[in-house]
Amino acid sequence: MGKRGVSTLVAVVAFVLLLPALVASQTNSGEMPRTGWGDPDLQGTWSYASLTPLQRPASMGDRQFYTAEEAAERNLSVTLEQAPRPGDVGTYNALWFDRGEVSADLRTSLIIEPGDGRLPLRPDTQERLAAEREYVRDHPADSWLDRSNWDRCITYHGVPPISTGYNNTYQIFQAPGYVAIVVENIHDVRVIPLDDRPRLPDQVRQWNGDSRGRWEGDTLVVETANFSDQTVHRFPSSRHTTAVERFQRVSADRIDYQFTIEDPTVYTAPWTAVRPMPRLDDYIVYEYACHEGNYAMTNILTGERAGENGGGR
Repeated sequence: MGKRGVSTLVAVVAFVLLLPALVASQTNSGEMPRTGWGDPDLQGTWSYASLTPLQRPASMGDRQFYTAEEAAERNLSVTLEQAPRPGDVGTYNALWFDRGEVSADLRTSLIIEPGDGRLPLRPDTQERLAAEREYVRDHPADSWLDRSNWDRCITYHGVPPISTGYNNTYQIFQAPGYVAIVVENIHDVRVIPLDDRPRLPDQVRQWNGDSRGRWEGDTLVVETANFSDQTVHRFPSSRHTTAVERFQRVSADRIDYQFTIEDPTVYTAPWTAVRPMPRLDDYIVYEYACHEGNYAMTNILTGERAGENGGGR
C-alpha cells in the first residue's frame, strides 16, 4: 500500500473513532436518522442470518412465500436438529449455531429474479460444478490448496455474503465520503469510498473485490468488481463476476438489503436476491480469531497422508 493509501486508511480509522460525537440522532418521529453531514444513517450492527435458502427448493414448486405456519415449522425443525446430543462432543449444536429464522418477508428463496427462484446457470457451468464436486470427493486434501478459503482462514462469506451457521453479522460505520463494513466472519473490513475515484486497474485483483459506493436517494448502492481468480463465493462465480448491492434503512431496526449478480461466463442472465437485515442491539462483534489455536488444517492434511500410507504410522 502506498503512502496515499496508508494516509487515507489512517484518516478513515481516526474519523470512525470520532463518530459518536459527530453522528446526529433521529430528528422527528417517523423520519429516518441521518449522520451529522446529512447522509442516511446505516450505522449499527445488523444480521444477515436467514433460514430462507438462496434458491427455492424444488418441493416448493412455483410458490414464492411460506405460510406463517410453514415458516414457524421450519424454524422449529432446524432448532430441534441442532439440539445437543448426549455424549456427542465432536460436532456443533444449538449452543454454537446462529442460523436465524425464515426471513420476515416469508419468501421461499432469497432469489426474486428470475421468478422461479433459481440460479440461471449456463449448461457449461453446471458441467464445471459437477466436475469440481467429483474432484473434491476424490481429492479432499492432496494439499492445502484443495481446502476451502474458510479452512485456510482467508475469507468465507464473501461479497455479497450468503449466511451460514454463525457469525452472520455486519457492523457498519460511516464517515464523510466513506462507508466501512466489518464482516464478523473472519473479520474482513470493507472500506467503501463514495466519491468518483477510478476503479483499480483490471490486473489488480482482491479476495473481496474492489467496491465503490454512491447514494441514490436514501439507498446506498455499492458496485464491486475485480474479484481474485482465487475468490470463491457461496454461489458460482468467476473473475468476471460483478455485484451491485443496495442498502436501504426502512425503520429504526431494519435495513432492506438487495444484491444483483452478473457474470455472462457463468449465468445465462443476471439474478437478484433480497434479504431483510434486522438490527442487533447490545450485540458485541468480537474478533474472529481463525488461526490462533486452530489445528484443523494440520490435522486434515496429516490424516490424509496417514490414510494414503495405509492408516498412519
